[in-house]
Amino acid sequence: MNPLIIGNKSARVPIIQGGMGVGVSLSGLAGAVAKAGGVGVISAAQIGFDEPDFQSDCPTANLRALRRHIAMAKAQADGGLVGVNIMVATKEYANHVRAACEAGADLIISGAGLPTDLPKLVAGYEESTKIAPIVSTAKAARILLGLWDKHHHRTADCIVIEGPKAGGHLGFTGEQLENFTQEEYDREIQAILKITEEFGKKYGHPIPVIVAGGIFDREDIRHALNLGVDGVQIATRFVVTEECDAAAAFKQAYIDADSSSVEIIKSPVGMPGRAIHNPFLEKLLQGRIPVTRCLGCLSKCNPAQTPYCITQALINAVRGDIKNGLIFCGANVGRLREITTVPKLIAELSW
Repeated sequence: MNPLIIGNKSARVPIIQGGMGVGVSLSGLAGAVAKAGGVGVISAAQIGFDEPDFQSDCPTANLRALRRHIAMAKAQADGGLVGVNIMVATKEYANHVRAACEAGADLIISGAGLPTDLPKLVAGYEESTKIAPIVSTAKAARILLGLWDKHHHRTADCIVIEGPKAGGHLGFTGEQLENFTQEEYDREIQAILKITEEFGKKYGHPIPVIVAGGIFDREDIRHALNLGVDGVQIATRFVVTEECDAAAAFKQAYIDADSSSVEIIKSPVGMPGRAIHNPFLEKLLQGRIPVTRCLGCLSKCNPAQTPYCITQALINAVRGDIKNGLIFCGANVGRLREITTVPKLIAELSW
């Protein structure tokens, strides 16, 4: 198992812990993963939900919390790599990127839309903060790297390929999620590898490729590495660790789930998402849940029309109100059986 090299940065174990919001992967989980040799990732999504002024001044609360959690994770990481996942779909995207750079994030991973302006936003921090777009198809990879090449004269430091078995928001249509086979997606991964090799040669350095979605055990990691990628991103398995920042009831929902518990939902972000079936999703079948207070988190969300407030639903869940919350998960959540620790999980997955 080779280390993960991203420019001038290195992680001993080629495992990135996926960013999970709201509040599931904060400094506690990210710092522990970084200390154990992987890349720990904080989710910037409404990260200030526990700040006293979150309801009255959401943008300020989020920026303060983001800087604080990066500092706490890096202090815990003992030299390990700490990244931040920042969704393009958020209104404060640019401010979050700049704040992450200023706070010393080693890596910014960005999806939920194409991060076309990300290179411009990290200008001046290229040595200290690396950038990794999330793509799901070769077409998206070609378009994005082409835009970065044309408009910013640079390429990605790393690329995360998020497959159809991932949790949270997915870069596929519902029809694609139904029809993709592993063999077909392996071919998609290999097509993306050819594209990254092309752009890497142009810029004189390799572009590490990370595969995410459905990675559960060593065999999944071996399969991915044998395709030619440099590492994997895992999220669901890190939820059921002692270090995960979510409430105990949230973690227990993962352990209690089986394969029949998982469903594809339509998120207010405009993308399909994978979540655990619960009373909240049952309630949505009866009609929309009116938004009583809009925090302005998403750039394309109309509070008068959205089926529910995704911020409030995710906050309810991470705090342990799993009956009234949205519980995102990966496709393999039904295979989880017990709570473990980050060092034990990293040891189980690596060789």
